[in-house]
Amino acid sequence: MTQISVDARAAQGASPWRRMRLWAAAHAVDDLYQGLVPACVPYFVLDRHYSYVAASGLTLAAALGSSIPQPFIGLAVDRFRLRWMAGAGVAAAGLGLGLSGLVQSYAAVWTLILVSGLGVAMFHPAAGKAAREAAGDSATAMSIFAAGGSVGFFLAPVLATPLLISMGVGATVVFIPPAVLIAFLLIRRRPDVAAARSALRTGTDRWPPFLVLTAVEIVRSVVFFGVLTFIELYWIRHLGAGRGVAGAALAVFLVGGVAGTLLGGRIADRMGMVRTVQLGGALVVPALIALRVAPGPYLPLVFALLAGIALNIPFAVLVKLGQDYLPSRPGTAAGVTLGLAVSVGGLIAPALGAAAEARGPQGVFTILCAIPLAALALGLLLPPPADPEPADA
Repeated sequence: MTQISVDARAAQGASPWRRMRLWAAAHAVDDLYQGLVPACVPYFVLDRHYSYVAASGLTLAAALGSSIPQPFIGLAVDRFRLRWMAGAGVAAAGLGLGLSGLVQSYAAVWTLILVSGLGVAMFHPAAGKAAREAAGDSATAMSIFAAGGSVGFFLAPVLATPLLISMGVGATVVFIPPAVLIAFLLIRRRPDVAAARSALRTGTDRWPPFLVLTAVEIVRSVVFFGVLTFIELYWIRHLGAGRGVAGAALAVFLVGGVAGTLLGGRIADRMGMVRTVQLGGALVVPALIALRVAPGPYLPLVFALLAGIALNIPFAVLVKLGQDYLPSRPGTAAGVTLGLAVSVGGLIAPALGAAAEARGPQGVFTILCAIPLAALALGLLLPPPADPEPADA
């Protein structure tokens, strides 16, 4: 037995958290900067008097930077060993976002947020491939990695809201050090290299179901970024809440996202990945409707939590299922499911911004109640994944 095989067995025998902890932490730090964009948008509106469309343009910049390059980066990751790319991506994401609050012109802010998005594009394919290699066939283990990203989104408003209230948008500079630290750890350690090789899978790539799955993720992403961008403004300008309660609404939604991501992995290991995707699509519609119609600033917090759970139940499952549909291209699959498809939701933000200009934030949430029906219909078209065989160590 080769040393690689021994390392692989040791990795598979370890607990999911032990195998995934560094990648989960890195994912949390990386997606912290994605979460900081919508967390900061209301303060650019309130402090610098940006219009709804201009504010949505910042979300668009982050989405452009993180969406278009990711499939190409995924192809490069599958072809070459580019394990340094995940660390470099985190560094770029942190520096771009951290500096955005220090510049004054809208063009400079937009460009720095675009750079931050490019950093995210560099991280996800490399990290997604390495995480799948460490996770093997466990959806629970992949959910730990995916939940790291949800934790990052959650921490963004929790950490940013008090700083932005007290210091203004210049507080973004405080968030540069975590990116530098995690980038150093990733580039220096490059974990799981030997054991990962034997975890690679072989099989026939199935592009038609992968494209359907991508469409499901795009729909989920549109709803996620729509809620993320407008939930605080919905609480402030429609429900009449203060900034603190509005920040709590965003945090509650993201806590639900963390719980839903972890729950989805466990459900998938018991009832199958396709059924888990369908379950999430079925649950999110009533949760969003209840959020939209509930009165007052406090009762809707319950439904914000439930909407976050339902919307994120399929998240980690979609990532793993995409890699099962494309077993020979795990980096490409991760680049699309973690990157391109997720970021497309930000590309739709200007359209939702126009709806907010016409109907207010409440009009956006009315639209968001209907969009998940498309994901529910598409989920019915997904076939079960094939059983790929492990590659020869």
